[in-house]
Amino acid sequence: MIVTVIGIGLIGGSLALSLREAGLATHVIGVDQSFENQTKALALGLVDEIADLASAISRADLIVLAVPMDAMLTLLPLLLDGVGDHQIVIDAGSTKQRLLATVEQHPRRARFVAVHPMAGTEYSGPEAAVPGLFEGKTLVICDAEHSDPAAVTRVGGIFEQIGMRLVYMGGAAHDLHTAYVSHISHITSFALALTVLNKEKEEQQIFDLASGGFESTVRLAKSSPETWVPIFRQNRLNVLDVLTEHLRQLQHMKDVLEQEDYPAFHQLIEQANLIRKILK
Repeated sequence: MIVTVIGIGLIGGSLALSLREAGLATHVIGVDQSFENQTKALALGLVDEIADLASAISRADLIVLAVPMDAMLTLLPLLLDGVGDHQIVIDAGSTKQRLLATVEQHPRRARFVAVHPMAGTEYSGPEAAVPGLFEGKTLVICDAEHSDPAAVTRVGGIFEQIGMRLVYMGGAAHDLHTAYVSHISHITSFALALTVLNKEKEEQQIFDLASGGFESTVRLAKSSPETWVPIFRQNRLNVLDVLTEHLRQLQHMKDVLEQEDYPAFHQLIEQANLIRKILK
């Protein structure tokens, strides 16, 4: 099949690699507003050609929208305006409710399958694309009942062939759960990095003393703000909810440390062991 990838970064580029490796994509067309990204994508072999949006849409069997969330709100209706009955449009967005509402009444809504591949790294751009990024990870398919059943089956089969597990849920449930298991991780990573930078005025001390634990904890702070700020904005209420709970847990730990309450320390140990058990 001919695949058009709009937004040739970490997710779009990695998906292009996976589809090609699995023998699913015979030709990959890239679309990106950045000339630098276009050049890199071609040089790295992520795409076979760069084309304008209209041409890339008209020639594709599968259209992948992998741009920041704010841009998706504008682009998705335009893509659906131009697709036919044989074409499928998917997104790779980290939030869903607002995007789904944007095309809820679109006459070509059935050609759109809303998906979220739960995979990624802290890096961005075409050079961040890696083969095998999605293998063993989960693909969330949202509001499948509003998409053409054959399109949903086709998309699910494609992602299963590149090694992903399928989970189906509504857009509202998706946004709630990703706030807790994904978005909070980025927020706390940003916050911790800013806390350390504020207190440790000497940058060299950070480099000299920081070990692997600190590096792994703040790793996500390297993520692109252009990607994550729109996600936080569009999932604002759920993110606020999870932040409130996170602050409550931090306050509890602060209270324990201030009181030197040793039974409470044992409770913290029990809670930490429960978390370890869940994460294993």
